[in-house]
Amino acid sequence: MPLLKIETKAHVTTLTIDRAESMNPLGQAGDGDEFAAACDAINRDLEVRCVILTGAGRAFSAGGDIKAMKARSGSFGGTPPGLSDSYRDNIHRMLRALYGLRVPVIAAVNGPAIGLGCDVACLGDIRIASEQAKFGVTFLKLGLIPGDGGTWILPRIIGEARAAELFYTGEVIDAATALDWGLVSRVVPHEALLDEAQALAAKVAAMPPHALRHAKNLMRQGREVSYDTALELAANAQALMHLTDDHMEGVDALIEKRAAHFKGS
Repeated sequence: MPLLKIETKAHVTTLTIDRAESMNPLGQAGDGDEFAAACDAINRDLEVRCVILTGAGRAFSAGGDIKAMKARSGSFGGTPPGLSDSYRDNIHRMLRALYGLRVPVIAAVNGPAIGLGCDVACLGDIRIASEQAKFGVTFLKLGLIPGDGGTWILPRIIGEARAAELFYTGEVIDAATALDWGLVSRVVPHEALLDEAQALAAKVAAMPPHALRHAKNLMRQGREVSYDTALELAANAQALMHLTDDHMEGVDALIEKRAAHFKGS
């Protein structure tokens, strides 16, 4: 069965991790290819302006497949070199695909996001949580290290000290704590989560699509470059935006005191 349920409506693509019967584990053979194909298609489709990522059933994702770990099978079996390649070619392929999405991603965390599931949630540009959401990077409790990029991204979101606390204790935090720590931007009633995510995605999708993609890229590049380099990147991107029809539409809408309608031209 496919891992992802994919729906596109009104410039928004919703990716639902759809293994609800087992709390949406990740890392089975082919998961990386499926995520990569979905994300590549989104990047090529200029009609898509925002992505919602969520989980089916009661979990966002419980992380790696514990049964496969116990059996040392699939992505979690073989020799050390083979295991390394399995991570690179499957799990890390999935993560790189999500990280490489050129449009904003809203992670709508509907339940537990544990281990790899937490790392996936952190790849959302915006994260909103239901009251039933929980977050944990519990790798050390399994005798493992955080192997899915979490040591790179989580400290950037919640800071070194709090990330270290989660990594080194394996503790799981609830939605209220995640909000307090800045891991999510809002917590909503469980039954309202998708409605809230869709409403937020609609606001994002109402923005000019080329400027939206460039803005995400500038935020991404800004993590790694100097301020002078960030200004230089912005100057070059802004020069392109000034020549778009969407820029004129935004200016006209402001002057005429009406809502803008951006067409991606």
